[in-house]
Amino acid sequence: MASVNEVRLLGRLGKDPELRYTQNQTAVCNMSLATSEYRKDQNGNKNEFTEWHRIQAWGNQAENCSKYLKKGSQAFVAGRLQTRIWEDNGQKKYSTEVVASSIQFLDPKGTHQAGNENIPLPSENESFSDIPF
Repeated sequence: MASVNEVRLLGRLGKDPELRYTQNQTAVCNMSLATSEYRKDQNGNKNEFTEWHRIQAWGNQAENCSKYLKKGSQAFVAGRLQTRIWEDNGQKKYSTEVVASSIQFLDPKGTHQAGNENIPLPSENESFSDIPF
């Protein structure tokens, strides 16, 4: 029987992306993405519910995210769920994140406002899907 591990999220970054490099000099970018939905309560009042997602991008995609995305940027992320398990003081810890296979930058007019500067987003020739699965 086949299985599917696919995630698609549309949201805004909660803080600036954090770029680092592995010992092999592979770029890794970690981001937090907020998705929100609005639901009415029993009294008919509209309430916002926000879910936070950990996003991880690799390689050229990671470097482009660090370069072009900032806190508040809107992005569409497609990828797969991955859970990491580690031990801390004898207690198992878990963290589930989305490993991005593609990220589309969705700020208006193809730019992201950073102070008074307009930063152009990558052209269509620049690939964001360089992660092998």
